[in-house]
Amino acid sequence: MLVRLLPWYDRTGHFSALRLAVFAAVLAPALWLVIATFEHALGPRPDTEAIHQTGLWAVRFLAVTLAVTPLRYATRFNRLAGLRRMLGLSVLFYALLHLGLYGLSQHGNLPRIASEIVLRLYLTIGFVAFCGLVALGVTSTDAMIRRLGAQRWGLLHKTVYVIAALGTVHFFMQSKLDVSEPIIMGGIFTLLLAERLLRRLIGDLSVPAQCALACAAALATAGGEALWYSYKTGAPILMILSANLDFSYTVRPAWYVLAAGAVLVIARLARPLFVGAVRRPTGRLRPVAAE
Repeated sequence: MLVRLLPWYDRTGHFSALRLAVFAAVLAPALWLVIATFEHALGPRPDTEAIHQTGLWAVRFLAVTLAVTPLRYATRFNRLAGLRRMLGLSVLFYALLHLGLYGLSQHGNLPRIASEIVLRLYLTIGFVAFCGLVALGVTSTDAMIRRLGAQRWGLLHKTVYVIAALGTVHFFMQSKLDVSEPIIMGGIFTLLLAERLLRRLIGDLSVPAQCALACAAALATAGGEALWYSYKTGAPILMILSANLDFSYTVRPAWYVLAAGAVLVIARLARPLFVGAVRRPTGRLRPVAAE
């Protein structure tokens, strides 16, 4: 029976190739980081790069976790719901690595670490987000769901969007020169939150609605990026916006957000392929992790 507690077994105790694939994908960045450390491939400041990479993957897996429910509703593939807990705990895992590596970079000097967290705003914001992740991780078990009750548990886990916002701000503030990646993640979180709100307001989203949502999120990302760079450099907003059409140097964040929205559109188009794949009700999910 103990073997069925392994992450590649589903809640019914059956082996799941999907869960195994997700588990391998979750561990891959950490494995790469270990190999890169031994191969001296993390650049001249390996400790700083390791801290950056673990934080980056925490934010990325948070976005993937929040994308599970929109994909589940788009495809009606209910087995996706069972992945949320694993993905959510992976966010906590990388956040723990992120904070732990930062502590090591400070030689474990707890008074210094505490003072840095208090005095540096971006560290304060990041630590608050980390505490929120710990709260969600501790309450992610079935026993805690029963103890808290579904309603209170649900309210607590809805704070994941606040945590996502705090994590993005922390990421943005420490990025300094190049803020493209935090802008991408902010745009994706905006897309996922907007999808959730629209679904609550109008119900199931049609393909045109998903397309409109993807375009709106991409435009909002482009506008936010333009406002930021205009504020920092004084450059005209229209000139900054025009950079989104120039692919000779790099791909701007808005296109990544549009691609994320396109994934939801494709998932909605693919619904007929998934309908009937799992013979379960398609209503609201039993609480297993944050939406």
